Amino acid sequence: MSMKMVILGLLLERDMHPYEIKLVMKERTMDRMMKLQMGSLYYAVDKLVQERHIEAVEVIHSSDRPDKTIYRITDKGKALFEQLILQQIKKNDLVFHPLYTALAFSRHIDQSKVEKLLEERIRETEHQVNFAYQVYEEHIAIVPRSALHAMYGRYEHSLIELKWLKRLFADVSERKMSDIGTPLDL
Repeated sequence: MSMKMVILGLLLERDMHPYEIKLVMKERTMDRMMKLQMGSLYYAVDKLVQERHIEAVEVIHSSDRPDKTIYRITDKGKALFEQLILQQIKKNDLVFHPLYTALAFSRHIDQSKVEKLLEERIRETEHQVNFAYQVYEEHIAIVPRSALHAMYGRYEHSLIELKWLKRLFADVSERKMSDIGTPLDL
């Protein structure tokens, strides 16, 4: 996901300081949809300012803190935002799950070790499922439906991941990973 697109989208909601943008991104769990690093956020803000996609509207001075610059999106930024949204919607990237390649060869190692790690992943994924649904529910009254779809999509993806991991765990537990010619229990 494009950091510039997120910054512009949040500035369409209201004028903000980069740190406030980061807080909103975390609150909406965008850090689970993209890599969120403050350096890249500030770099993207600087680039958007240079390219005149956003502009400073206010600088808040404080004696005990660094100055805070509040930004807003420009008309040029709105045009870029639309272009970035349409590009992102059009994009259809393959999913490269970190387990796929390891699974293809996991039958060659100690299955009890695989089983133990899968148990841990299942517990983590159960937490992700619960957390994703909680985030969705907490935001129903405060974000537009477009954001709710993203949040609920994260929840559904987590549910599918959990179902897949449990099916995989069952096969590992029953030591079926080397079986040939039998379909999965779907």
